[in-house]
Amino acid sequence: MSDPVLQFIAKRRSVRAFTGEPVDREKLEVALKAAMAAPSARNSRPWRFLVATEPERVKAVCAAHPYAKFGDKAGAVILPFGKKTDYRWFDQDMGAATENLLLALANLGLGATWCGMPEELQAQIRAVVEIPEELFFFALIPVGVPAGEVEARTQYDPERVYWETF
Repeated sequence: MSDPVLQFIAKRRSVRAFTGEPVDREKLEVALKAAMAAPSARNSRPWRFLVATEPERVKAVCAAHPYAKFGDKAGAVILPFGKKTDYRWFDQDMGAATENLLLALANLGLGATWCGMPEELQAQIRAVVEIPEELFFFALIPVGVPAGEVEARTQYDPERVYWETF
């Protein structure tokens, strides 16, 4: 890939194996700044982010989610959350912020995976991080130093692109 924009975006891959090393707080803050640079309808910015870096809490959060158990060696876990009930564009705004976060983490040399947070998993995670019931976790993202190389790629498929009309 020679295009620098595509190179930047293609670095974002789901990483599920970590070295166990701590994650630099400055890198996490840069990624959170990128997340908060996302577009938001009417500049509502519904996002909040809970960041856990204490190893036992990271393990407990990841263990509470059936598809995040691989995060037991992550150096951090990030939980984007907000008040979903009174904001029509919550999912769109949170999705944009979460993708910005993932792109930034990958380009800072960190690995991460976006784990979905359906309603049935909310209480389990809430019990570990003590967030009030009116707040909704949008995702659970284990973050860490990748245990191996992950090759950048695009999944471009010209068969899925329509020009001018269907």
